[in-house]
Amino acid sequence: MAKMHTRTKGKSGSTKPIRSESPAWSTATTEEITKVVLDLWKQGNSTSVIGMVLRDNYGVPDVKLATGKKVTEILRDNSEEPNVPEDLYNLIVKAIGLRKHLVVNNKDVHNKRSLQSAESKIRRLVKYYQSTKVLPIDWKYKPETAEMLITR
Repeated sequence: MAKMHTRTKGKSGSTKPIRSESPAWSTATTEEITKVVLDLWKQGNSTSVIGMVLRDNYGVPDVKLATGKKVTEILRDNSEEPNVPEDLYNLIVKAIGLRKHLVVNNKDVHNKRSLQSAESKIRRLVKYYQSTKVLPIDWKYKPETAEMLITR
């Protein structure tokens, strides 16, 4: 299948093995994992970084299998939910960086196109998150105020 804003095809990635329960060698309890997740979140790590730290340092192959909840659900249950979902956050950071670049290099047409693609993806994601009630209906992406949006 082709990518969204190019004519090229994407590379196929690996798939996770189908499991319904945590492996026997993983000995971390739900309370320990929840405590580590909250500690890492308070240190300023994103949800994907939290998952990688749990995998690499604590021997938790999959947080959902070990606890029955995703990292964002654990944060939501402890009222520590992020303001903006992580994929949308990363796209906004990318768009901000491209805008700063285009202020200095205003004739860079390739990055103007990249900015258009990034903001198109942002608008598409916002529409999806509004329909699934992750973001409020009146939430709007404004490039002028985007830097204030991404601060926690």
